[in-house]
Amino acid sequence: MHELPQTLVNGLTLGALYGLIAIGYTMVYGIVQLINFAHGEIFMIGGFGALTIYLWLPSGTALSLALPLMIIGGIVASVAIATAAERFAYRPLRGGPRLAPLITAIGLSIALQQAVWAFYPDAKKSRSFPQFEGKSLEIFSNLHIQRGDVFLLIAAPLCMLALGLFVSKSRAGRAMQATAQDPDTAKLMGINTDRIIVMAFAIGGAFAAVAAVAHGLKYGQVNFEMGFIAGLKAFTAAVLGGIGNIYGAMLGGVVLGIAEALAIKYIQDIPGMEQLGGGTWKDVWAFTLLIVVLLVRPQGLLGERVADRA
Repeated sequence: MHELPQTLVNGLTLGALYGLIAIGYTMVYGIVQLINFAHGEIFMIGGFGALTIYLWLPSGTALSLALPLMIIGGIVASVAIATAAERFAYRPLRGGPRLAPLITAIGLSIALQQAVWAFYPDAKKSRSFPQFEGKSLEIFSNLHIQRGDVFLLIAAPLCMLALGLFVSKSRAGRAMQATAQDPDTAKLMGINTDRIIVMAFAIGGAFAAVAAVAHGLKYGQVNFEMGFIAGLKAFTAAVLGGIGNIYGAMLGGVVLGIAEALAIKYIQDIPGMEQLGGGTWKDVWAFTLLIVVLLVRPQGLLGERVADRA
């Protein structure tokens, strides 16, 4: 049990990553009730956008100086793809059968993944992502945190709180809440609902890009397939917390990350379950947790409140 604090920290950082991506699902679902399964690929494109900026910079540029530019580059790439997807893939289907946008999202996910695989140089294999030099930071004698995870633990709560304040206090945020509650009435009140929906996609894409940079700093690589499982985990996190709920998305991510880390570390120590531990089974336990929560509390841990569905 002396390794429990380190396991919890590992789970917290992993969960913060899931939560950042999950907020993108929540933003879109809160307004148009669409599960954007292409969001994982928007996350992936943000990682490649950040890497491209780093490769364009002069050789030897310190990561601390390059990081702000990488974040901006990743956000530009992700937001561009997210808003284009809304305009050309989802908006024409908005009044159609509910199944059509869902199928379109799955097709778009595959198309984006294959586009990066085909056209980005050497995307067929994992590309190295810059990392902070030096050893992990020692908090206590038996508790360490990697330097890349520090960025994640700072960025995740700041992004969540900033978005929460934006939605609750700003004029655009109130327009998002009105559109989420009743888009037809919002139009009658003079709200441009198309612009609000684009804004939701853009914010979700920006958060996905920040998460992609954090992923690269954490694991030291990006690849064209990284959005698939990460997107599924983020969707799981959004459902766990209560899809449509901003704070629920982050809570669901943290719960999922900690549960996954604990399962990897301790399941194999249970008599008779030696073969079910380790990293090989981590996805199994994550989705098992989703099934349990849906059976016990289908609305998620925090539930789906209309006021937070933006």
